[in-house]
Amino acid sequence: MFQQQMSELQRATNGFKEELGKGSFGAVYRGTLYKGKKLVAVERLEKVVDEGERKFRAEMTVIGRTHHRNLVRLLGYCAEGTKRLLVYKYLSNGSLADLIFKAERRQDWNERVRIALDVARAYMKSVKPPSYIVI
Repeated sequence: MFQQQMSELQRATNGFKEELGKGSFGAVYRGTLYKGKKLVAVERLEKVVDEGERKFRAEMTVIGRTHHRNLVRLLGYCAEGTKRLLVYKYLSNGSLADLIFKAERRQDWNERVRIALDVARAYMKSVKPPSYIVI
């Protein structure tokens, strides 16, 4: 995972011009890094307070360690002063929320369950297993 300068992300997103939608903590913008060779999605946190800082660090840690075909890949971040941004791999087919909730892209229930199980499996692989199992 790389750390990016705020000025580079402003350039990459053309001044945060093309909003793709809303993420967990703020608006998500389309951008290009490395002289237009790498498409990215940049999520800009709206406000950083103590709780927001903890959420920012938690998302970086969990998503940064999680690698699965159905989960967006966290590539990097920016933490300059009070500015907090997350840089994700750009997904040209939209988000999981688009697939589940938007009428024009909505999947049938079997596909929704398959996606949910895949996401749960990926999450379980990313966390340390408990020292005991409750049955």
